[in-house]
Amino acid sequence: MPDPNGFLRYDRRLPARRPVPVRISDWREVYPPAGEELIREQATRCMDCGIPFCHDGCPLGNRIPDWNDLVRTGNWDAAVESLHATNNFPEFTGRLCPAPCEAACVLGLGGQQPVTIKQVEVEIADAAVARDGLRPRPASAPTGRSVAVVGSGPAGLAAAQQLARAGHTVTVYERDDAIGGLLRYGIPDFKLEKQHIDRRLAQLTAEGVRFRTGVEVGVDVTAEQLRAEHDAVLLACGALQGRDTPETAGRALRGVHQAMSHLVAANRVVAAAGDGRPALATLPDGTPIDAAGKHVVIIGGGDTAADCLGVAHRQSAAGVHQLDLYPQPPTERDAERDPWPTWPWLLRNYPAHEEGGERVFAVAVQEFVDDGTGQVRAVRIAEVTVEKVDGRRIVTPLPGSEREIPADLVLLAIGFEGTEEQPLLAQFGVTRNGRGAIDSGPDWQAADGVFVAGDMHRGASLIVWAIAEGRAAAAAIHSYLGGVGDLPAPVDPARQPLAAR
Repeated sequence: MPDPNGFLRYDRRLPARRPVPVRISDWREVYPPAGEELIREQATRCMDCGIPFCHDGCPLGNRIPDWNDLVRTGNWDAAVESLHATNNFPEFTGRLCPAPCEAACVLGLGGQQPVTIKQVEVEIADAAVARDGLRPRPASAPTGRSVAVVGSGPAGLAAAQQLARAGHTVTVYERDDAIGGLLRYGIPDFKLEKQHIDRRLAQLTAEGVRFRTGVEVGVDVTAEQLRAEHDAVLLACGALQGRDTPETAGRALRGVHQAMSHLVAANRVVAAAGDGRPALATLPDGTPIDAAGKHVVIIGGGDTAADCLGVAHRQSAAGVHQLDLYPQPPTERDAERDPWPTWPWLLRNYPAHEEGGERVFAVAVQEFVDDGTGQVRAVRIAEVTVEKVDGRRIVTPLPGSEREIPADLVLLAIGFEGTEEQPLLAQFGVTRNGRGAIDSGPDWQAADGVFVAGDMHRGASLIVWAIAEGRAAAAAIHSYLGGVGDLPAPVDPARQPLAAR
């Protein structure tokens, strides 16, 4: 039985981050291991509520109170089993998910700090590696049916593992030169060291999943070929179409780039350098996109912007400004705006923010300023108010508030517009909807025998939703192929996060 007084005896604590001067000199993860004593203390804070709302906050339906109590009592092997029962890749979600489960923790209803669910998850996942090295679980017998998975991000990999364990032959197609999708080249190593991906890929390979890299479906392999070679196809290509601001004067200047271009270039040089100091990052055409010695302006206030901030620090930027269109959020939940257990609008300070840089709220870029040679030298900003009228966002600059911020490198981290337009869409007979995503029926099919999951279906979202959709789509594919029994399906295509109505 859980300790009913645990949350009274222990305050919420996380392991101390590595010191800023140390961590910005390398690309290793910010957080060290928590240590068993700390993590058992934190797991003890979980009350095993009669109605655990953390389950509703997590689309995977993770059995959070169960594995918290198993950690509390030192039963790590059972905790590993409980965690993996609902989540294929807890070492990814524990490091990258913003934890809507914690926002829904019942302790938050009473004004307490939530259980450190995410940190407990990481420690259980790392314990799995230490205990059995992620033991493969291959199918006992093949079904004779074949599935193509297009895209190797968390949705595609989760579906691939579920289907392979059910006995289907699975081939994952990835247009990049390495498997992992945004996990590989979009997420900086200081948040997710790539050894975690490689361990999972070794497990999937041992379970029979085949990987083909450097293959762009729709170009190198046609949809017709995939249909001929496989009994079903899952599209899990993500939502990589970055939102742009073409109407802003000076957008075409050199030095103004999409944020993902910066992150991918940085990740590539880190991967190529191994343990050595990375070279300067460049785009595929050789255009420099490294922050070394530059004044950097990052436009956007979310995770991607914070990732660019951390990268700029490690590339030795001369200075960094991060601009946010909206006013500074509150530090505590506004119960009228975001009642518990919904995800609250709060000021979130990422580790990158304590490493340096300046955040500027309630401003919008009016112009990217030319240095006279076609290179950006500054951004001209103005203070603004933001209103929503009939569902439309109205941004109004305040007269007399304009000023310039020096900028040699500008990164647009203002969101995504859905999956990219690409040849495979027309070849499979699917089209993007108004949000740039691909619609599906209740069985996850976008066309006959063609399924869709993850950000490609949902739009840019959280890694936990990608894994949940990958698992659910795998269950639908298994049923479509006449598989024996049912696979877990944590969500349906219409499921949405908790929200106040």
